[in-house]
Amino acid sequence: MFELEVYAAGVRDLNKILELEHQLAVVAGLRYKVDRNHDLVYMELEEPTVTFREIRAIFRKLGLEPRFIGAIPPELRPKTKTQPLIA
Repeated sequence: MFELEVYAAGVRDLNKILELEHQLAVVAGLRYKVDRNHDLVYMELEEPTVTFREIRAIFRKLGLEPRFIGAIPPELRPKTKTQPLIA
């Protein structure tokens, strides 16, 4: 089980919640809860079916700027690593 907590100012707006619900419905194995009083979204994933960058893109598409709270599980990070430049 993987857990993420996201702060996104403005997510308490009912239209944003409905748009977010529509966008997150396609993510397999995702359960989430919106805390409207604090602009927080709690997410649980059974398997790493999406990366945190993809989740961030969903929020940004809705005009929200997500802030991830706490550590992001390594399984939800993109698999590609940057290569150092050799001078």
